[in-house]
Amino acid sequence: MTEQNLTEQSRVVVVGDALIDEMLSPGSRLEFPGGAALNVAVGLAVLGVPTTLIAMVGDDADGARLREFLAAHDVTLVATPGPFGSSRATSDRTDGEPSYAFNEAAKKRRIEFGPAERAALDDARLVVVSCFPFDDTAQTDAFIAAVAEPERRLVIDPNPRAGMLADGDLFAANFKRIAARSLLTKVGDEDAELLYSSTLEELRERLLAGGTRTVLATAGRAGASVASADLLVSEPIAVLPGAVVDTMGAGDATLASSVQTMLTRGVPTDAAGWQALLVAAMRIAAATCRQEGALLRVPAAGQ
Repeated sequence: MTEQNLTEQSRVVVVGDALIDEMLSPGSRLEFPGGAALNVAVGLAVLGVPTTLIAMVGDDADGARLREFLAAHDVTLVATPGPFGSSRATSDRTDGEPSYAFNEAAKKRRIEFGPAERAALDDARLVVVSCFPFDDTAQTDAFIAAVAEPERRLVIDPNPRAGMLADGDLFAANFKRIAARSLLTKVGDEDAELLYSSTLEELRERLLAGGTRTVLATAGRAGASVASADLLVSEPIAVLPGAVVDTMGAGDATLASSVQTMLTRGVPTDAAGWQALLVAAMRIAAATCRQEGALLRVPAAGQ
């Protein structure tokens, strides 16, 4: 399979959050569609991957904006009901240090796995999960029951948010349980600190010891690594022209790029294959950081 012939047989389903990001700073107020799962879904579409997003979206003005944004990027939306409306996250920098807050819909987010959601999951080549409410065991169990052959199809990124966590220990336990059944598990240094009060390296070893097959670990400006029981490869963030403008979305871009590589070149089977995946992902992440916002960017030709 090549990058030019991705078809419906290569469709990826992303499961997780979709929200409106509101950024407040002295004299400025910006709003834009966001959420980790939405960022990954749109990033995959930018890379030419047929993509469906399963997320909670309300029947309100924010929901209409999310639907319009996804349609503009050719992402199919399966919207699970939002009884409290659409989720919203607010980042307030008016007093210097940023503070973060989430509305009631974000804190009580739910994803139903009814006929439409199950049909989409059944048809997916890969299923990607990001920012799922793993602190709800019933939802976690429903998701596990809805995904056939997770060991061959499931890519998972916990992406916890402190303001959305009802029970951090339960989130960590359910995440670890499903990570052990995944094809690829992505974690970041912030995940390690929030969920386990540990280093990224310690979290990686914990997951591998618990049965996780392959771990993609992202460490911001330090780049990323891939580890399994018998290999460890790493790659620094790529050096591209221009200054870093905004690191928002870099981890989501890394995940989207990695999934696209797995579709176009197959799941790597050796260190060289994983190294090539990381090289491509670090270039995409570096390009994304050189533009404002979380939308995945592709390096210019020749870079």
